[in-house]
Amino acid sequence: MSFEIRPLTEGFGAEVVGLDLARPLSDADFDGLRRAWFEAGVMVVRDQHLTPDQQVAFSRRFGPLIIHVMDQFLLPGHPEILLISNMKRADGTPVGFEDAGRYWHSDVSYVAEPALGSLLYAVEIPPEGGDTMFADMRRAFDTLPEEIRRRIAGRRARHSYARTYDRNTTVRGGRPKINEKQQANLKDASHPMVRTVEDTGSRTLFVNPGFTFAVDDMDEAEGAALLSELFAHSTQPELIYVHKWRPHDLVCWDNRSVMHHATPYDPSRTRHMHRTTIQGGRPV
Repeated sequence: MSFEIRPLTEGFGAEVVGLDLARPLSDADFDGLRRAWFEAGVMVVRDQHLTPDQQVAFSRRFGPLIIHVMDQFLLPGHPEILLISNMKRADGTPVGFEDAGRYWHSDVSYVAEPALGSLLYAVEIPPEGGDTMFADMRRAFDTLPEEIRRRIAGRRARHSYARTYDRNTTVRGGRPKINEKQQANLKDASHPMVRTVEDTGSRTLFVNPGFTFAVDDMDEAEGAALLSELFAHSTQPELIYVHKWRPHDLVCWDNRSVMHHATPYDPSRTRHMHRTTIQGGRPV
């Protein structure tokens, strides 16, 4: 298959042109696509028409898929797909997780083996708003002042879904409660504050406001101040690519080297998306 890879911004993000993921992709083309994605951090493939089976099959080529803990929002028949949606059923219950990702985070950083990458497919989107911002955590690390680099060298930070869940509420009416069964599957995790991306060898800052709540072996107030400083540094405008969605976009990001943040939109307009998430390994 003939396709072209173009940069989205200087050194961060790539757009793939001329690729139809509904058609078979050779091993050689897949290997080239994988390299391009992880070198760019964010990969955009527009004008795709993917069935759930096709999205799951393509995602699985990168590794095993994560089943999200909020299992009431999984696509029936395809538990690998998390529905990011503001649609409602006839009885008024939500189809998907509407209040997902409206804060800076790295997907599933709160488990012992965090997500390698995520793939989000736009089934239906509002005519404006609902953009997604992506922060380059490789450049965030590279541009840290030397004094802060010394402070975080060799240190670990703690990540949690349950501890930060309520504070991340943004949609009126709050977030659906985590039930006892879901709570039992949630444990805090400790990860290096600086990690190496296995595919590229690059070093990245691996903390995020959504799930990182403390620095190991550091006074609580001192750790909170350090994290706040790192979060502010990582979200400077020059480190961010803003993706303006079009219908049938597939956007893939490397959770090891990228944070993201969904922006608000008119809730009277439909935003319905399918997300698959690839299992990663223990950060080193």
